[in-house]
Amino acid sequence: MAPPRNVVKIAVQMPDAIPQLIQLDQAKPLAAVLKEVCDAWSLVHSERYALQFADGHRSYITENNRTEIKNGSILCLSTAPDLEAERLLGGLQSGSRERRREALQHLVLLAPDVTFAQEVISRDGLQRLGTIVEDGDDLGEVLTLALRAFLELMEHGMVSWETLSIPFVRKVVCYVNMNLMDASVQPLALRLLESVTLSSPALGQLVKSEVPLDRLLVHLQVMNQQLQTKAMALLTALLQGANPAERKHMLGYLWQRNLRQFIYKNIIHSATPLGDEMAHHLYVLQALMLGLLEPRMRTPLDPYSQEQREQLQALRQAAFESEGESLGTGLSADRRRSLCAREFRKLGFSNSNPAQDLERVPPGLLALDNMLYFSRHAPSAYSRLVLENSSREDKHECPFARSSIQLTVLLCELLRIGEPCSETAQDFSPMFFGQDQSFHELFCVSIQLLNKTWKEMRATQEDFDKVMQVVREQLARTLALKPSSLELFRTKVNALPYGEVLRLRQTERLHQEGTLAPPILELREKLKPELMGLIRQQRLLRLCEGTLFRKISSRRRQDKLWFCCLSPNHKVLQYGDVEEGASPPTLESLPEQREEDGAGVRVSHLPSRDHPLCGARLGPSGQPGLLPAVAVADIKALLTGKDCPHVREKGSGKQNKDLYELAFSISYDHGEVEAYLNFIAPSKREFHLWTDGLSALLGGPMGSEQTRLDLEQLLTMETKLRLLELENVPIPEQPPPIPPPPTNFNFCYDCSITEP
Repeated sequence: MAPPRNVVKIAVQMPDAIPQLIQLDQAKPLAAVLKEVCDAWSLVHSERYALQFADGHRSYITENNRTEIKNGSILCLSTAPDLEAERLLGGLQSGSRERRREALQHLVLLAPDVTFAQEVISRDGLQRLGTIVEDGDDLGEVLTLALRAFLELMEHGMVSWETLSIPFVRKVVCYVNMNLMDASVQPLALRLLESVTLSSPALGQLVKSEVPLDRLLVHLQVMNQQLQTKAMALLTALLQGANPAERKHMLGYLWQRNLRQFIYKNIIHSATPLGDEMAHHLYVLQALMLGLLEPRMRTPLDPYSQEQREQLQALRQAAFESEGESLGTGLSADRRRSLCAREFRKLGFSNSNPAQDLERVPPGLLALDNMLYFSRHAPSAYSRLVLENSSREDKHECPFARSSIQLTVLLCELLRIGEPCSETAQDFSPMFFGQDQSFHELFCVSIQLLNKTWKEMRATQEDFDKVMQVVREQLARTLALKPSSLELFRTKVNALPYGEVLRLRQTERLHQEGTLAPPILELREKLKPELMGLIRQQRLLRLCEGTLFRKISSRRRQDKLWFCCLSPNHKVLQYGDVEEGASPPTLESLPEQREEDGAGVRVSHLPSRDHPLCGARLGPSGQPGLLPAVAVADIKALLTGKDCPHVREKGSGKQNKDLYELAFSISYDHGEVEAYLNFIAPSKREFHLWTDGLSALLGGPMGSEQTRLDLEQLLTMETKLRLLELENVPIPEQPPPIPPPPTNFNFCYDCSITEP
């Protein structure tokens, strides 16, 4: 007879004792279960003991996470978390270095468990660890373990980073600034200072004043990828916390110290592959660097500014210097003003007073900066472009000033200047680290491309918007290739002329639309069910392979990974934590794997309401809970975007837009409580694959953009295969008419008559 659903068969082990095989009744209080286990080993005071999982992170079992136990689980009897915390904290105060080291090692192992962390923090464990860090008696393994334990405890979010003392922060700064320091200490110290800078403006100012930029440059130049990454993380955190004037000064100093060249040569083009975290920090650095242009982009031209009027005159004189000097000699003031107005018109301004064109924001003064840079750093190309178009009489002239203003707007949109930094993006462009004044240099290439495209399209003033659309496509396609240098960008964008853009558009349109002949449309409709089944099968196989997801905390840190996959029988979603840099685990290696029959749903305790991985509504006890192995039959709904609880709680600012696009959750029944399993997809493609697969599991339609593209591709391929024999044969729009029936059927052959 099968045991009841709330009874699981488990093993309990203890050092120097014969393991017990018991049937655990989940309805029985945990204290009673402990009492029975202790009685079997003749142990008294059962309240001094607790159960832990024997593998994985050795999490303590509580009433909130006991449903994680399943058939075949192996538990171990250990000291209760409060007593263990008291013992280890006592070991930290021991005069023996070996005993302190041993206590710290056990503390680091148990700190990720929230139950143990609560006990340590409630007993002033953070203060005791802080004392070890501040004293600095041992700068080797003991200090490394103390910093790691401190960070693990702080990551639970139970204590604010703003509560740290100034002497403690200064001591950690001292470890960062020391020359002779253990290689394992400084990455941890940098990580701690990054968290302080992002979480506390006051302490962030202290870090900024105490950590010289030159010291961070020294860490970046060490051929240690972990140290480089943490140094870059602290650098971008300091830049983000600075005001615009300070940020401009800091970036200017870093560029003078050749940071850009070092990043380009030794980090981007390093033999070691670039990690995801470093790629994100380079994206942030690029965004902050381009963000220095925002004030000029937001500032309109002031017609009463003498400096700006002189800049406009310099722009005109660079194009019409000899002509203006010869014609303007001996002319009256009114005549000279009329001549200047005509030359500004020939330069491509829409108004005789160019200030009216540059009052628009964006691009504001940034457009004027771009035009001046082009005229001064590429004078021959500037003069040729302006004079070539101002002397044309066939209405095909390309207006330089108008084009420059609109092109500046286009570049700001493509590079997202003025927008908040994404907190998960990694799409930096190596080209912007390849040389100084990269934005203005990009404009110089782009304005010449615009003039080239204008001539290829034989455009007139009425075609201005069409030309800009083509140029946008040329630039966007080339930037998406992430060229490593401006010269490579120039080569690739010039290899994409107007004719090639038309060909690409036509090819994409054919791939997307296919033919519209009714017979083909009918064939495609008949093929759809079979191909949708194929896509559904592929999505489910992708879920079975599993994906690594990143945990994002309240400060959007992405330090930890977790893995989720679907069981081969499509009945259970299985997941577990993964160490940084480790390969994705197999289904069998996940902690507390559920059996194939899907029995034994499990629940794990969460530290807070806004846990980065998952969330659940609070139950009667005030503690949230989750199901690390979620039965598909228990799933109620799939949520995406702003409907997800972990995104909804973070607010609706622009900085959360990227999370909205990658967030999805599943809600499921967990007893009387509605629980959630929350995801942040690593990419848009993974978001589509997982939401499609989960929708298929729930019997819903797969409506993602990726499904539409995959279906279109499969339909196109299958249709072409079916029509191979009809190549070059015109397919009529309507089927041929059916002829009327004959007047009689005397021609029918009677098979029953045998011939002699």
